Amino acid sequence: MYHIYLRSFYDSNQNGVGDIQGIISKLPYLHNLGIDALWLSPVYQSPHADFGYDVSDYCQIDSLFGSMDDFDELVKQTHQLGMYIIMDMVLNHTSVEHLWFMESRSSLENPKRDWYIWKASNDGSRPNNWKNRFGGSGWEFDIITRQYYYHSFLKEQPDLNWRNKEVKKAMFKIIKFWLNKGVDGFRFDVINFIIKDGKFRNDPTLISQLLGTSKVFTRNRPKSLKILSSLRKLLDQYTDKVSIGEVYILPPGDPQLAASYLGNGTNSLHLAFDFSLAFKRWSAKKYAQTIHNWMQAIPPKGWPCSVVSNHDLHRSYNRQFVRFFKEPKARLEAMLLLTLKGTPFIYYGQEIGMVNGHIPRKHIKDPLGKKFWPFYTGRDKARTPMQWDSSKFAGFSLTEPWLPVNADYRHKKCKYPMGTTPFFTCTL
Repeated sequence: MYHIYLRSFYDSNQNGVGDIQGIISKLPYLHNLGIDALWLSPVYQSPHADFGYDVSDYCQIDSLFGSMDDFDELVKQTHQLGMYIIMDMVLNHTSVEHLWFMESRSSLENPKRDWYIWKASNDGSRPNNWKNRFGGSGWEFDIITRQYYYHSFLKEQPDLNWRNKEVKKAMFKIIKFWLNKGVDGFRFDVINFIIKDGKFRNDPTLISQLLGTSKVFTRNRPKSLKILSSLRKLLDQYTDKVSIGEVYILPPGDPQLAASYLGNGTNSLHLAFDFSLAFKRWSAKKYAQTIHNWMQAIPPKGWPCSVVSNHDLHRSYNRQFVRFFKEPKARLEAMLLLTLKGTPFIYYGQEIGMVNGHIPRKHIKDPLGKKFWPFYTGRDKARTPMQWDSSKFAGFSLTEPWLPVNADYRHKKCKYPMGTTPFFTCTL
């Protein structure tokens, strides 16, 4: 499976942002690489506070990326080439601009009030110590109804209340909408976050979480597995559909927990991400033990997958190969990824050895980079434009891209832009 970060893949209309028609124009390249399925970052209507992971309408294509006709054409042409389309589905939260949330916050009596996680505070302080994953409290005070709503990520991304049966019904209806349009499956964003503790108990300290010594109440709740069982039954009503879960775990790497989201291999997710390998120090012994632990955790009827890079992490070239022999290590990692039992996930540009870009402060787009600079410069460096050729802007666009092109694009680019060579041979 090939992970396309849509903004950065290929710009067809020369506005500096990648789009759906850009993917269509590169389908021959992807097909010739030997790709089986394309996983697209979110294409839904969004104000883009978190680049599409804050959805304001799940059944509309954002005009920044194209139209529904463009999307239908992408599905059609992808299928004609024998490949599949996987959508990124955000079940944990919406945008504050989603109609559901605007109704929910309008009054305490609104029918959709309970669609999100609201909590009053008797003494004026926040309801509990729950944090958001981007730093700070997860509770945001809303002046309209004088209560707090919870957000696991940005304050522009309020969490849905999956304990409300109407929420589940509405989201399953959306999933059916896309399945009926021919989509072949979904990668479910932070799927282990969708249920929080119904008693609103305080989370343990960060140190306790890192040590894994205490129970966390904002994720990995047992009820989430019951929801996934219902979701699997929905997908099984269709032919050849796949569900993939991003199981975000702190500290990174808990193969048993990640594998638990596969159920018995037939009644939950088809695939689940375990990030153990992505965060493992470069060592044959440590890699071998990590791979062994992951394979042992997979249920007998389950199927593993492997991932080392994505849009939220530094590219593995930079994260792991920090000393000598970087290029041979990258080649070795590619061989390992493609020969392990299971389904490999390739992040766009990984096939040509793309590295982290250098993003000057004035060009930072990621809200995390803006908030924590200079201690953390954000995720932009792993999202720079695809390097198609040695022309200006690396062949990504004829106009200045939304993020700067990597400085090495004349040296590290796809030497065979139509994919006339086997996978990974046009690298470095």
